[in-house]
Amino acid sequence: MSIKENLNFIYQQISQTAIDSGRSPQEIKLIAVSKTKPIDMIKEASSAKQIAFGENYVQEALDKIRIMRKFKEIEWHFLGHLQKNKVKFCPGNFQWIHTVDSLELSQKIESRCALDNKIMNVLIQVNLSNESSKSGVRELDDVFRIAENILLCNFLKLRGLMTIPKPGLGEIKTRSVFEKIRKWKDRLEKESIQRGFRAYLSPS
Repeated sequence: MSIKENLNFIYQQISQTAIDSGRSPQEIKLIAVSKTKPIDMIKEASSAKQIAFGENYVQEALDKIRIMRKFKEIEWHFLGHLQKNKVKFCPGNFQWIHTVDSLELSQKIESRCALDNKIMNVLIQVNLSNESSKSGVRELDDVFRIAENILLCNFLKLRGLMTIPKPGLGEIKTRSVFEKIRKWKDRLEKESIQRGFRAYLSPS
């Protein structure tokens, strides 16, 4: 199966699942995780109308981003743990950072975005499985604390929460993780509105 055929199959699955769940397929974005993948595969996926790509390693991503700029506009998402000394490379290259897990990191990203005059969409990483091998905040109070700081920023746009359930939980327990983070997201959105902030939280 070619990359185009595989993407079309996945798009169809997403669309049908969304409809079955009473949601609009347009609310759901597919991010192709392109870390460690060669540039030719990214070009092929891009030709098949895939727009969003996710990378875990800043240095690896920069070469891909530079090459793909010659062809078309792509939305780049940083998915991995972001080291503070790599923040300077993100504005102007990545449009999304999925792994904000501390006040210090959010402040550092804001400072660099201000320096480069670039807007950054960010997600707060939540570790609901309490895995020591994963980054992310574990308490709702910490989510609120980081969110409040981001909502006061001029260049960061809070778009929601991100979590990765522990592998091998099974469907029921995995669903419960996503149900919990959805409840946290709804509480965060309500709290933000009550405090007079505008959060750009996505529906998923």
